[in-house]
Amino acid sequence: MKEWFAGLNQREQLSLLALGIALALYLLYMLAWAPLAERREELALQNKSVAESLQRVDAMVSEVVRLREGGAASTAQRNLTSLVNQSTGRHGLQVSRLQPNSRGDIQVRLENAVFDDLLAWLDDVENRERLLVTEIAITRSGTTGRVNATIRIAQG
Repeated sequence: MKEWFAGLNQREQLSLLALGIALALYLLYMLAWAPLAERREELALQNKSVAESLQRVDAMVSEVVRLREGGAASTAQRNLTSLVNQSTGRHGLQVSRLQPNSRGDIQVRLENAVFDDLLAWLDDVENRERLLVTEIAITRSGTTGRVNATIRIAQG
């Protein structure tokens, strides 16, 4: 190989050396630099993803802390079920179903209730007890002046 290279003129030797150096640099780039750069980009994306997750976790922690601090206030709030039972009793209404849910609301089902008593109770719930009537469905009962009602109530 040395003899063959020595047999070439100086211009051809320089061309081959330049080509050899270019090939060596290309191989160095493809075998070492490119994988390192690709790995660096992957790590940067992972870092960004972890930073976003950390932000979400920080937001959740802030929410939990806020809810815990508000938890003392919520325990001071009245028991929604007992308020509904007391207020319906004052108005002579019979509750057929009382169903709390996970959001803190309560669903009250009244059957065959006197319509005027129902309206007075709803006024009492909102104005006196300071609760929110978030949803209401009223249908006629079989008797004149009586209704069936489903009401969703939340803390005010």
